[in-house]
Amino acid sequence: MNTTAHTIPPTVFVIFGGTGDLNARKLSPALYNLFLDGWLPEQFAIIGTGRTKLTDEEFRKNLLADLNQFSRSGKAKKEAWDKFGPHIQYQASDVKVPAAYEELSQRIAALEKEWGAPANIIYYLAVAPEFFPVIATGIAESHPDTDPNRVRIVIEKPFGHDLESARALNQLLAKHYEEKQIYRIDHYLGKETVQNIMAFRFANAIMEPLWNRNNIEHVQISVTEQLGVGERTGYYDGSGALRDMIQNHLLQLLCLVAMEPPVNFTADEVRNRKVDVLRAMRRFTPETVREAAVRGQYGAGWIEGQQVPGYREEPGANPTSSTETFAAVKFFVDNWRWQGVPFYLRTGKRLHRSASIITIQFKDVPHVIFPAETAEGWRKNRLIISIQPEMSIRLQVQAKRPGLDMMLNTVDMVFDYDGTYTTEAPEAYETLLLDTMLGDQTLFMRGDQVEEAWDLVMPILNSWQSRPSMSFPNYSADSWGPEVAEALIARDGYHWFTLPLKDNSKKKA
Repeated sequence: MNTTAHTIPPTVFVIFGGTGDLNARKLSPALYNLFLDGWLPEQFAIIGTGRTKLTDEEFRKNLLADLNQFSRSGKAKKEAWDKFGPHIQYQASDVKVPAAYEELSQRIAALEKEWGAPANIIYYLAVAPEFFPVIATGIAESHPDTDPNRVRIVIEKPFGHDLESARALNQLLAKHYEEKQIYRIDHYLGKETVQNIMAFRFANAIMEPLWNRNNIEHVQISVTEQLGVGERTGYYDGSGALRDMIQNHLLQLLCLVAMEPPVNFTADEVRNRKVDVLRAMRRFTPETVREAAVRGQYGAGWIEGQQVPGYREEPGANPTSSTETFAAVKFFVDNWRWQGVPFYLRTGKRLHRSASIITIQFKDVPHVIFPAETAEGWRKNRLIISIQPEMSIRLQVQAKRPGLDMMLNTVDMVFDYDGTYTTEAPEAYETLLLDTMLGDQTLFMRGDQVEEAWDLVMPILNSWQSRPSMSFPNYSADSWGPEVAEALIARDGYHWFTLPLKDNSKKKA
């Protein structure tokens, strides 16, 4: 067992939506890998709930099949599963019925009696958003006297559909729980490279003097997906790219890049600095929305030799839908550090390649001393943080090419996870579930942070809702998005960056 696990008291994980896709693909595999690596306490239990009638053994059998398919550690070994499996229980129940919460309380009480100690209880809401208020209220009303230090509730995204609904959900949660009990999860913040942004910025003296408007020209954050909406059409048609990705994932990445150095690494101090960024961001008016935000929707095309349908032809889609599957927005952070530096965020589906990349473009040298013919491939310095598919941080600089003449070209100084470490990086959900057990909210969003993010994007959402696009679909599958996205950034004299394939990017200085 890991030494940290000895500090974790007995723990019960209650997973609402235990028979759902999120538990199958992410939660149970993450808990199993934490168990394999010795991060779980000796006394723990996993209680899955759902409306499907299953026995404990049937539920365990289903989870074993999920682990064999989705766990990063591969198929479960019999010896390990025989130790892990008995910790799993199942309760068939309807979350709208108070008796369901009473039965859960009885199960938890029986476990505490068996262990001879009170347990920490983590309620994970892996369900559709409309059930968040129902379950949060049901838990609180079934045992209102439970010690708040022992109860935590994890809320998946989307946290609200707009500013008004996010505020209403925050108010409901605040009625029943203290803020320290509420874990609003954004799985992007659990990714290894995302966490390394803070380490890279604040653990290295070389970067901080450069990290401002005097040296940085602009910042790009791109999260592109080759896949379409697939079976999520029902959810996605009421959401769209701006709500689904930019309001949460991409703005969280922006906060990590733009935040001021925290005084210490405590959860509230880090989250205070993130909220400062969101509050400093320039708000949109109906006029500036047209200048700073563009949208798109994919049409049919070919990807890797296979024909794929357009969004409106996806199963269950509205054939006249104006839902955007691509969004690009130019933001400004109006403070001393970043005044005048544009932050370009884009995300989309059915694009040429799946990748999540942050690019910091530095300003050019003030005076070029080399003759033009020596610097034909001259490029401004860039810092590229690749989150996926490869995990790397690379600084692109100019260097002399080997030879008798003076010829310059761009080379990469690379920190590559695969080349540096032999240990496999944990999945994002492993990190976030462990932090929940430890009571560490650093990587989780606070209520005011969620509301500030919604407040920032609401003018764009309102403008797009009032003016449905007449040009959809406006980009084909396997492209890099609509022409209007290129125009958005080209007006400022820039272009969107893409990271070369890994096999073509092995130069190191």
